Amino acid sequence: MILRLVLGLLLAAMALGQAASFDAMPAILTAYGLTSGAASTALAVALISAEAVTAVWFLARPRSRATTPVWLYTGVAVVWAVLASQAFARGLVLDNCGCFGTYFAQPLRWYVLVEDALMLLYAGLLWRGLHRARLTSSPATARTPQENH
Repeated sequence: MILRLVLGLLLAAMALGQAASFDAMPAILTAYGLTSGAASTALAVALISAEAVTAVWFLARPRSRATTPVWLYTGVAVVWAVLASQAFARGLVLDNCGCFGTYFAQPLRWYVLVEDALMLLYAGLLWRGLHRARLTSSPATARTPQENH
């Protein structure tokens, strides 16, 4: 539950920063060298939307066992990790990774890859938590006294 609240706050800050600097987001995403033009704009809309929906869900329902917010979070984490790792591997110089739009700008350096790896680790922890929650609430594990004989 605490992980969901912390990630909800982080994603809310990301979505707000990116939305507030939406005019710059397509250019920031284009700098990664995978998209341009309308595709960069569509990617910006998709990322901001997924971050915002997931943030609201994690903050409003931190004990939820729904898979949708975990899928959205995982998608966001994977997209940012792919963008950063391929740009870093190609030696692209980015003055702003874009995680918070034009706010809290940080250049693409090795530590951004560590941050992205942590986001992926958190996705794994969320999936593990869902799996455990479903195992403990599964009808197969809840036996009546007659079934135990």
